[in-house]
Amino acid sequence: MDYPNDQAPGAPVRSGIPEHGRVPKYYAVKAQPNADAATVLVAIGTTYVNWENAHGDAAGRAAGDLNPALGFRPNGSLTPIRGGLELAVAEAAVARADAAARGHKLLTPDEARALNPALRGEFDAALYCERDAAVEPRTAQVALRAELRKSPRYTFLPGREVREVIGERAVRDDHGEVHTGDAVVLCTGAWLGGLVRELAGPDLPVRRVRLQMMQTDPLVEPLTTSVADSDSFRYYPAYASPALDELNGRQPQAATAAEHRMQLLMVQRADGGLTIGDTHEYEHPFAFDTLEDPYDHLTGVVESLLGRPLPKVRRRWAGVYAQCADTRRVVHRQRVRDGVWLVTGPGGRGMTCSPAIAETTANELGW
Repeated sequence: MDYPNDQAPGAPVRSGIPEHGRVPKYYAVKAQPNADAATVLVAIGTTYVNWENAHGDAAGRAAGDLNPALGFRPNGSLTPIRGGLELAVAEAAVARADAAARGHKLLTPDEARALNPALRGEFDAALYCERDAAVEPRTAQVALRAELRKSPRYTFLPGREVREVIGERAVRDDHGEVHTGDAVVLCTGAWLGGLVRELAGPDLPVRRVRLQMMQTDPLVEPLTTSVADSDSFRYYPAYASPALDELNGRQPQAATAAEHRMQLLMVQRADGGLTIGDTHEYEHPFAFDTLEDPYDHLTGVVESLLGRPLPKVRRRWAGVYAQCADTRRVVHRQRVRDGVWLVTGPGGRGMTCSPAIAETTANELGW
């Protein structure tokens, strides 16, 4: 995301299961032309940035070395497993042809605790993903913008809403200013009405999703990996298998988790606190308030894995993102006018996949 000031809200991100909360306004970012590069105008709504891309985590490590304030941590993730049905899903995942590329390994409890000693609860095995990573959005966005400002080709224009696309390759903002370029890329995040509806029509195959999350006081010890629970198997296409069908048929989610379409996603922040989520709400209009039952459920799951009480909850929040209606798609990319592209709907993958989304978009535009 990009924000109008130097305080970017948000949460650490596990690669593949991003965690985030609040949604900013539209902003305009203009790349200034020079002899070697085209001018590109980008209207940004919720555009997420992370450092793991299609080329592996080398780019992330390089970014972290470039500026430690990005908070990049290649910490991997663990999904503790209980019972034969969950174990069968994990075994199917590690048997996939792409398991090595995903960094999937099935670990015993002792092997999992060797990686993450904080997991003192009872479980039978754990699915490890060594390629997962985390960043600190509160500092990462500030650091990223500081790097970009070193280039004379970058201009950040906060607090501006793009109101109109003018002909080809130009937009007018709500200050009345017109910005032109060789291409316009509208990254509108969770805003799907107004200008987006005018350009893309009423049948845009993207929906809005609301989620709830929380952050705790510091844990007294390191949580060395990101942590998910086995409910995450139910929501990601990479886990699809007959074993998952068997799990869903014979071991349904707990009532609260099923009602709110929940999974545990947990990452330790740089200050030691835990970011924990999340719920998924699809029916409009969204509620304005947060509900306690999901937080109670998450607290119970976390405590059962840590084998200790959860630290005091410091913050609770709700947020909204856009997701492709076909959940097998990573993002919706559409040319809405000559020289004008709409890119939206990355869902919870936005923070993780934005570099690859940007690269693919650039390739399609012939940059």
